[in-house]
Amino acid sequence: MQQKPLSKHLFYLGLVASVTLPLAAARPPRNANEPRSAASREAGDGALSLDRALRLALANNPNLQASAARKEAANGRAVQARAWPNPELEISSQDMPPSRGGFSKAKNMAGISQVVPYPGKKQADIEIGTADAAAGTASWRLNRTELVREVKIAFYQIQTAERTATVVDDLVRVAQAASTAAGKRNAAGEITLQEQLRAEIQLEQTQTEKVDAVREATVARQELAMLIGRPDLRDARLTGAPDEAGDPVRLGRAPSAWLAGHPAMVAARARRDQAVATLRRAGLEPRPDVKVGLAGGRDESAEENLMELRFTIPLPLFDRNKGKQQEAQAGVREAEAGIMATEQRLIASWRAATARYQAAVKQVTAHRERILPKSEAALHLVQTGFEEGKFGFIDLLDIQRTTAEARMAYQKKLFELNAARADLEAMTEPVPASSP
Repeated sequence: MQQKPLSKHLFYLGLVASVTLPLAAARPPRNANEPRSAASREAGDGALSLDRALRLALANNPNLQASAARKEAANGRAVQARAWPNPELEISSQDMPPSRGGFSKAKNMAGISQVVPYPGKKQADIEIGTADAAAGTASWRLNRTELVREVKIAFYQIQTAERTATVVDDLVRVAQAASTAAGKRNAAGEITLQEQLRAEIQLEQTQTEKVDAVREATVARQELAMLIGRPDLRDARLTGAPDEAGDPVRLGRAPSAWLAGHPAMVAARARRDQAVATLRRAGLEPRPDVKVGLAGGRDESAEENLMELRFTIPLPLFDRNKGKQQEAQAGVREAEAGIMATEQRLIASWRAATARYQAAVKQVTAHRERILPKSEAALHLVQTGFEEGKFGFIDLLDIQRTTAEARMAYQKKLFELNAARADLEAMTEPVPASSP
């Protein structure tokens, strides 16, 4: 009398499992195909695409704004380096009688004096300022490039976490149905208590995984909101889908094609140029700057007009600037080593990112073309065999778990693919100063 209702219940359990565990790669993410006309449409409905997130980050990120301020400060120093010292106005009164007459009996003079830098000093100052400005601009570009990379990775993290949460939601529903069915079958004496406990343990595990997935999505959203400088968009609906195919063209850009123009290399070379100019300036420092003074006036007591020409020349007898020259020489060596270190670091990062990208492409392809289809086929076979009495309840639980794990692993591989792509783009396609 009990076999028919139980068989019917198990049939419905198998139907639920087959519906809630579809092939993730075969269907687009929710809302991915909804039409979107423009950025204004996105802003109106609270949607957040990757392009919009990048625009917001470049406009609002406080760290990038601080970097822009440092760039402007370096430009200001470059402008100031071109300025000569201001002339000095000099007014004097000499041979003034202390008892009577005052200014009317003194030699009254008015003139100006100007410091004339030793030849080459001002040019070295200009070169130092120009290199400083170039380094500031390159550092700002590097910060922009790093910000774009971080936004992309945070965006992909949210997509991965939310897709994983969807898989876990499906698994929780299946586990709940399985736990309920196990309780009924154990009460009917059809399965052992061990099988029932196994179903209940799987339900507890999936509920814990759901909490973790929600937490990861929340943390990723907070990170993205901080990067774009818009806390109000923390819960915005993301649009677009991550890359699931890979792009072989990205693997063809060798370091020789992009290394010289990378902002980190540009900044390193600018710091080297600044160090070289600083060394040259330190060598010129002991050379005296001449102070020229020209004044005119009148000797009131003699009723004669006066002219005065003065030259003041420092004598570098004690301070030969040896310490600053030694410091500047060390700065040049440090800058040269910095160029080599930056080049080696970028090449090593490019090789690591290329290896990750290649591995991720292969793994994503394997999951999409072989692992996921096989796991779905195995699930279907076990469900059918279970209904026919060929497989036990634990076999069904295992294959359901295996299928869900394959889907979650696929999402993680997608994230690795897109994160490696973001790393490669940051190195081989630095963000120009005028985009997005």
